[in-house]
Amino acid sequence: MREKILAAIDKNSKLTAKDLAAMLGSSEEEISTIIKELEAETIICGYPTLINWDKTESEKVTALIEVKVTPQRGQGFDKIAERIYKFDEVESVYLMSGGFDLTVIIEGKSMREVANFVSSKLAPMEAVLSTATHFVLKKYKEHGLPLVHETNDERMLITP
Repeated sequence: MREKILAAIDKNSKLTAKDLAAMLGSSEEEISTIIKELEAETIICGYPTLINWDKTESEKVTALIEVKVTPQRGQGFDKIAERIYKFDEVESVYLMSGGFDLTVIIEGKSMREVANFVSSKLAPMEAVLSTATHFVLKKYKEHGLPLVHETNDERMLITP
């Protein structure tokens, strides 16, 4: 039941306990109890809203930063990741396999603001060996939901 609740609210956090009870064939009280348990166990960590900022007046720049670090003795990557995710600009931090160690996703008001974050806060950290910054040009899908509407290809099919 817990996984079914999580799957449902992962796509739509506005679902009420009443909605979930009807969907899952359970009582509203049971659903409410399970959700409170999931929150207490920090399995449910929050209820963010997916916003297509491109359709607003707000100017935002999203950047993905590849970071190579020296792991801390006895703590691995966790301590350096914790120091990074505490910055207000940071939206997400992931430990990666492959050519770099951490992916840091940040939002800023401009490319300059992102560059200042990297040069003044991230790169000078003792454990950081190198960074590579990639700017998001357009978002098509986020959190499993499309941010753009499908367009029909109205070109005529030509066959020989």
